[in-house]
Amino acid sequence: MLHTRSTTPCLPKAAGLGLKPEHYGEILASKPAVGFFEIHAENYMGDGGPPHRWLEAIREVYPLSLHGVGLSIGGLAPLDLDHLRRLRRLVDRYRPESFSEHLAWSTHESTFLDDLLPLPYTPTTLATVVDHVAQTQDALGVRMLLENPSTYVVFAESTIDEADFLREIARRTGCGLLLDVNNVMVSAVNHGLDPDRYLARFPVESVGEIHLGGYDETTDADGERLLIDAHGSPVSPDVFSLYERTLTLTGPVPTLVEWDNDVPSFATLLAEARRVDDALLDSSSIASGQVAGEAA
Repeated sequence: MLHTRSTTPCLPKAAGLGLKPEHYGEILASKPAVGFFEIHAENYMGDGGPPHRWLEAIREVYPLSLHGVGLSIGGLAPLDLDHLRRLRRLVDRYRPESFSEHLAWSTHESTFLDDLLPLPYTPTTLATVVDHVAQTQDALGVRMLLENPSTYVVFAESTIDEADFLREIARRTGCGLLLDVNNVMVSAVNHGLDPDRYLARFPVESVGEIHLGGYDETTDADGERLLIDAHGSPVSPDVFSLYERTLTLTGPVPTLVEWDNDVPSFATLLAEARRVDDALLDSSSIASGQVAGEAA
Protein backbone atom coordinates (compact mmCIF):
# COMPACT_ATOMS: atom_id res chain seq x y z
CA MET A 1 0.00 0.00 0.00
CA LEU A 2 1.36 3.42 -0.94
CA HIS A 3 0.91 6.07 1.74
CA THR A 4 0.52 9.58 0.32
CA ARG A 5 1.54 12.68 2.23
CA SER A 6 1.32 16.43 1.84
CA THR A 7 4.65 17.76 0.64
CA THR A 8 6.75 20.77 1.51
CA PRO A 9 8.43 22.98 -1.11
CA CYS A 10 11.68 21.61 -2.47
CA LEU A 11 15.13 22.83 -1.52
CA PRO A 12 16.99 24.67 -4.30
CA LYS A 13 19.39 22.56 -6.35
CA ALA A 14 22.37 24.24 -4.74
CA ALA A 15 24.88 23.75 -1.94
CA GLY A 16 23.71 24.02 1.64
CA LEU A 17 25.56 24.29 4.95
CA GLY A 18 24.87 23.21 8.51
CA LEU A 19 23.79 26.17 10.64
CA LYS A 20 26.16 26.60 13.59
CA PRO A 21 25.66 29.04 16.50
CA GLU A 22 29.14 30.51 16.06
CA HIS A 23 28.14 31.68 12.57
CA TYR A 24 24.68 33.17 13.28
CA GLY A 25 25.85 36.78 13.37
CA GLU A 26 28.13 36.55 10.33
CA ILE A 27 25.39 34.95 8.25
CA LEU A 28 22.85 37.65 9.05
CA ALA A 29 25.38 40.44 8.60
CA SER A 30 26.73 39.30 5.22
CA LYS A 31 23.82 37.22 3.86
CA PRO A 32 26.12 34.97 1.79
CA ALA A 33 24.88 33.17 -1.33
CA VAL A 34 24.09 29.78 0.24
CA GLY A 35 21.33 27.59 -1.17
CA PHE A 36 19.95 26.56 2.22
CA PHE A 37 20.86 25.87 5.83
CA GLU A 38 20.31 22.64 7.74
CA ILE A 39 19.60 22.36 11.46
CA HIS A 40 19.51 19.31 13.69
CA ALA A 41 15.96 19.20 14.97
CA GLU A 42 16.89 18.14 18.49
CA ASN A 43 18.93 21.33 18.99
CA TYR A 44 15.79 23.47 18.63
CA MET A 45 13.19 21.56 20.62
CA GLY A 46 13.07 24.10 23.42
CA ASP A 47 10.20 26.57 23.30
CA GLY A 48 12.23 29.76 23.13
CA GLY A 49 15.52 31.48 23.84
CA PRO A 50 18.34 32.89 21.67
CA PRO A 51 18.63 29.88 19.32
CA HIS A 52 15.05 30.39 18.16
CA ARG A 53 15.47 34.16 17.78
CA TRP A 54 18.50 33.61 15.55
CA LEU A 55 16.81 30.84 13.60
CA GLU A 56 13.68 32.92 13.00
CA ALA A 57 15.80 35.69 11.52
CA ILE A 58 17.80 33.32 9.32
CA ARG A 59 14.66 31.49 8.21
CA GLU A 60 13.31 34.76 6.80
CA VAL A 61 16.25 34.80 4.35
CA TYR A 62 17.09 31.15 3.60
CA PRO A 63 15.36 27.85 2.85
CA LEU A 64 15.66 25.39 5.71
CA SER A 65 16.37 21.67 5.94
CA LEU A 66 15.35 19.96 9.20
CA HIS A 67 17.47 16.89 9.96
CA GLY A 68 16.50 14.57 12.80
CA VAL A 69 18.92 12.34 14.69
CA GLY A 70 16.78 10.96 17.51
CA LEU A 71 13.68 9.22 16.16
CA SER A 72 15.22 5.73 16.10
CA ILE A 73 13.33 4.85 12.93
CA GLY A 74 14.92 1.39 12.84
CA GLY A 75 14.30 0.54 16.49
CA LEU A 76 12.03 -2.33 17.48
CA ALA A 77 10.25 -0.24 20.12
CA PRO A 78 7.36 2.09 19.21
CA LEU A 79 8.33 5.62 18.21
CA ASP A 80 8.48 8.19 21.01
CA LEU A 81 5.20 10.11 20.63
CA ASP A 82 6.48 13.07 22.69
CA HIS A 83 9.45 13.34 20.35
CA LEU A 84 7.12 13.28 17.35
CA ARG A 85 4.98 16.02 18.87
CA ARG A 86 8.05 18.21 19.42
CA LEU A 87 9.09 17.60 15.82
CA ARG A 88 5.63 18.58 14.63
CA ARG A 89 5.87 21.87 16.54
CA LEU A 90 9.17 22.60 14.79
CA VAL A 91 7.72 21.76 11.38
CA ASP A 92 4.70 23.98 12.00
CA ARG A 93 6.85 26.81 13.33
CA TYR A 94 9.52 26.92 10.61
CA ARG A 95 7.90 25.17 7.61
CA PRO A 96 11.18 23.62 6.41
CA GLU A 97 11.60 22.73 2.76
CA SER A 98 12.91 19.31 3.79
CA PHE A 99 12.74 16.93 6.74
CA SER A 100 15.03 13.90 6.98
CA GLU A 101 16.00 11.14 9.38
CA HIS A 102 18.38 8.16 9.48
CA LEU A 103 17.93 4.50 8.68
CA ALA A 104 19.25 3.56 12.11
CA TRP A 105 18.22 2.88 15.69
CA SER A 106 19.34 4.60 18.89
CA THR A 107 17.04 3.39 21.68
CA HIS A 108 16.79 0.29 23.84
CA GLU A 109 13.86 0.04 26.25
CA SER A 110 14.07 3.32 28.21
CA THR A 111 17.70 4.06 27.27
CA PHE A 112 18.70 6.51 24.53
CA LEU A 113 22.07 5.63 22.97
CA ASP A 114 24.09 8.57 21.68
CA ASP A 115 24.82 6.88 18.36
CA LEU A 116 23.16 5.91 15.08
CA LEU A 117 23.34 2.12 15.01
CA PRO A 118 22.84 -0.18 12.00
CA LEU A 119 20.13 -2.78 11.65
CA PRO A 120 19.85 -6.11 9.85
CA TYR A 121 18.05 -6.01 6.51
CA THR A 122 15.31 -8.60 6.90
CA PRO A 123 11.57 -8.69 6.13
CA THR A 124 10.88 -8.12 9.84
CA THR A 125 13.01 -4.98 10.11
CA LEU A 126 11.66 -3.78 6.76
CA ALA A 127 8.10 -3.98 8.09
CA THR A 128 9.13 -2.10 11.25
CA VAL A 129 10.86 0.70 9.34
CA VAL A 130 7.96 1.03 6.90
CA ASP A 131 5.52 1.38 9.81
CA HIS A 132 7.73 3.96 11.52
CA VAL A 133 8.26 6.03 8.38
CA ALA A 134 4.52 6.01 7.66
CA GLN A 135 3.77 7.01 11.26
CA THR A 136 6.32 9.84 11.11
CA GLN A 137 4.90 11.22 7.88
CA ASP A 138 1.37 11.04 9.28
CA ALA A 139 2.42 12.79 12.49
CA LEU A 140 4.38 15.57 10.77
CA GLY A 141 2.17 16.02 7.72
CA VAL A 142 5.20 16.08 5.40
CA ARG A 143 7.02 13.67 3.13
CA MET A 144 10.29 12.72 4.80
CA LEU A 145 13.66 11.69 3.38
CA LEU A 146 15.40 8.61 4.79
CA GLU A 147 19.22 8.57 4.87
CA ASN A 148 21.40 5.58 4.02
CA PRO A 149 23.73 4.71 6.93
CA SER A 150 27.48 4.48 7.35
CA THR A 151 28.25 1.00 8.73
CA TYR A 152 31.12 -0.80 10.38
CA VAL A 153 29.60 -4.27 10.72
CA VAL A 154 27.31 -6.44 8.62
CA PHE A 155 24.67 -8.81 9.95
CA ALA A 156 24.71 -12.50 9.08
CA GLU A 157 20.91 -12.53 9.22
CA SER A 158 20.52 -9.83 6.54
CA THR A 159 18.68 -11.20 3.51
CA ILE A 160 17.96 -7.96 1.62
CA ASP A 161 20.46 -5.77 -0.20
CA GLU A 162 20.64 -2.27 1.31
CA ALA A 163 19.67 -0.51 -1.92
CA ASP A 164 16.69 -2.84 -2.35
CA PHE A 165 15.76 -2.27 1.30
CA LEU A 166 15.66 1.50 0.77
CA ARG A 167 13.84 1.14 -2.55
CA GLU A 168 11.10 -0.92 -0.92
CA ILE A 169 10.68 1.56 1.95
CA ALA A 170 10.24 4.38 -0.55
CA ARG A 171 7.79 2.32 -2.61
CA ARG A 172 5.63 1.33 0.36
CA THR A 173 5.57 4.70 2.14
CA GLY A 174 6.03 7.30 -0.58
CA CYS A 175 9.00 8.77 1.31
CA GLY A 176 12.06 10.12 -0.43
CA LEU A 177 15.69 9.26 0.17
CA LEU A 178 18.66 11.27 1.38
CA LEU A 179 21.76 9.90 -0.33
CA ASP A 180 24.81 10.43 1.87
CA VAL A 181 27.76 9.93 -0.48
CA ASN A 182 30.26 10.00 2.38
CA ASN A 183 28.33 7.16 4.03
CA VAL A 184 28.51 5.20 0.79
CA MET A 185 32.30 5.57 0.71
CA VAL A 186 32.71 4.74 4.42
CA SER A 187 30.59 1.58 4.19
CA ALA A 188 32.14 0.47 0.89
CA VAL A 189 35.73 0.73 2.16
CA ASN A 190 34.89 -0.86 5.51
CA HIS A 191 33.23 -3.87 3.85
CA GLY A 192 35.48 -4.20 0.80
CA LEU A 193 32.77 -3.16 -1.67
CA ASP A 194 32.73 -1.02 -4.80
CA PRO A 195 30.96 2.31 -4.11
CA ASP A 196 30.12 2.82 -7.78
CA ARG A 197 28.42 -0.56 -7.96
CA TYR A 198 26.41 0.38 -4.87
CA LEU A 199 25.31 3.63 -6.51
CA ALA A 200 24.41 1.82 -9.73
CA ARG A 201 21.82 -0.13 -7.69
CA PHE A 202 20.63 2.80 -5.60
CA PRO A 203 17.05 4.07 -6.29
CA VAL A 204 18.23 7.48 -7.46
CA GLU A 205 14.73 8.37 -8.67
CA SER A 206 13.75 8.81 -4.99
CA VAL A 207 16.71 11.00 -3.99
CA GLY A 208 15.63 14.44 -2.75
CA GLU A 209 18.89 15.54 -1.13
CA ILE A 210 22.56 14.57 -0.97
CA HIS A 211 24.97 14.83 1.96
CA LEU A 212 28.74 15.19 1.77
CA GLY A 213 31.29 15.21 4.57
CA GLY A 214 34.78 14.31 5.68
CA TYR A 215 35.82 11.03 7.24
CA ASP A 216 38.57 9.97 9.63
CA GLU A 217 40.77 7.01 8.78
CA THR A 218 42.42 4.35 10.91
CA THR A 219 43.05 0.59 10.70
CA ASP A 220 41.14 -2.31 12.19
CA ALA A 221 42.50 -5.24 14.22
CA ASP A 222 43.67 -6.93 11.01
CA GLY A 223 45.50 -3.84 9.78
CA GLU A 224 42.86 -3.13 7.14
CA ARG A 225 41.78 0.38 6.25
CA LEU A 226 38.85 1.58 8.38
CA LEU A 227 36.89 4.78 7.71
CA ILE A 228 34.86 6.63 10.34
CA ASP A 229 32.03 9.01 9.49
CA ALA A 230 33.36 11.94 11.51
CA HIS A 231 32.02 15.22 10.02
CA GLY A 232 35.08 17.10 11.23
CA SER A 233 37.10 17.90 8.09
CA PRO A 234 36.75 18.95 4.44
CA VAL A 235 35.02 16.59 2.04
CA SER A 236 37.59 13.93 1.19
CA PRO A 237 38.85 13.95 -2.42
CA ASP A 238 37.63 10.42 -3.12
CA VAL A 239 34.19 11.28 -1.73
CA PHE A 240 34.00 14.42 -3.85
CA SER A 241 34.97 12.45 -6.94
CA LEU A 242 32.28 9.89 -6.10
CA TYR A 243 29.82 12.78 -5.67
CA GLU A 244 30.60 14.06 -9.16
CA ARG A 245 29.94 10.57 -10.55
CA THR A 246 26.75 10.40 -8.49
CA LEU A 247 25.45 13.55 -10.16
CA THR A 248 25.68 11.83 -13.53
CA LEU A 249 23.04 9.41 -12.18
CA THR A 250 20.83 11.82 -10.27
CA GLY A 251 21.26 15.11 -12.09
CA PRO A 252 21.60 18.23 -9.91
CA VAL A 253 20.24 17.64 -6.39
CA PRO A 254 20.28 19.89 -3.28
CA THR A 255 23.55 19.02 -1.55
CA LEU A 256 24.57 19.65 2.05
CA VAL A 257 28.17 19.90 3.25
CA GLU A 258 28.20 18.39 6.76
CA TRP A 259 30.83 19.70 9.17
CA ASP A 260 29.62 19.20 12.74
CA ASN A 261 32.84 18.70 14.74
CA ASP A 262 35.88 20.99 14.98
CA VAL A 263 33.75 23.58 13.20
CA PRO A 264 35.97 25.89 11.12
CA SER A 265 35.50 29.51 10.09
CA PHE A 266 32.47 30.30 8.00
CA ALA A 267 34.78 31.23 5.12
CA THR A 268 36.11 27.66 5.11
CA LEU A 269 32.58 26.24 4.97
CA LEU A 270 31.65 28.68 2.22
CA ALA A 271 34.62 27.50 0.15
CA GLU A 272 33.34 23.92 0.45
CA ALA A 273 29.90 25.08 -0.67
CA ARG A 274 31.39 26.81 -3.71
CA ARG A 275 33.04 23.54 -4.82
CA VAL A 276 29.68 21.84 -4.59
CA ASP A 277 27.94 24.62 -6.53
CA ASP A 278 30.51 24.28 -9.30
CA ALA A 279 29.88 20.53 -9.52
CA LEU A 280 26.12 21.10 -9.59
CA LEU A 281 26.50 23.65 -12.36
CA ASP A 282 28.58 21.22 -14.39
CA SER A 283 26.01 18.46 -13.91
CA SER A 284 23.21 20.81 -14.91
CA SER A 285 25.08 21.76 -18.08
CA ILE A 286 25.64 18.12 -18.94
CA ALA A 287 21.96 17.31 -18.34
CA SER A 288 20.89 20.25 -20.51
CA GLY A 289 23.21 19.11 -23.27
CA GLN A 290 21.80 15.61 -23.14
CA VAL A 291 18.24 16.92 -23.36
CA ALA A 292 19.15 19.13 -26.32
CA GLY A 293 20.83 16.20 -28.05
CA GLU A 294 17.77 14.00 -27.55
CA ALA A 295 15.49 16.74 -28.88
CA ALA A 296 17.64 17.14 -31.99
